[in-house]
Amino acid sequence: MPIQQSDVLYTAVATAENGRDGRVATDDGRLDVVVNPPKEMGGSGAGTNPEQLFAAGYSACFQGALGVVARQAGVDVSGSTVTARVGLGRNDDGFGLVVEISAAIPGVEEGVARELVEKAHGVCPYSRATRGNISVTLV
Repeated sequence: MPIQQSDVLYTAVATAENGRDGRVATDDGRLDVVVNPPKEMGGSGAGTNPEQLFAAGYSACFQGALGVVARQAGVDVSGSTVTARVGLGRNDDGFGLVVEISAAIPGVEEGVARELVEKAHGVCPYSRATRGNISVTLV
């Protein structure tokens, strides 16, 4: 069920200038980056790009969700990392995204780690927002 505006705890605000070949900044000034298309798409690759920003946000959010489900299960995931790979490609409607999420959880048995990752995927707000919209693979 979607949250209501009255349930919002925090709102991030970012403004883009000149789309994929310009600048993106948050209203508080903490993020202010040049964006350019990657070389693979004919751009200069000099700045970051929306897919990198999405991958950064998704991996951080997923790491947080992993911590929540691990605490609930009584499992220590300190030292773990989460990597998000975001691919951009053509589809029937123009362009689309695919995501691959991988987690490294040192000291945790593989089966337990896999279960935690699957549970994190169930509660991560990015995973929930993309579910049914883009392909997300857990590796």
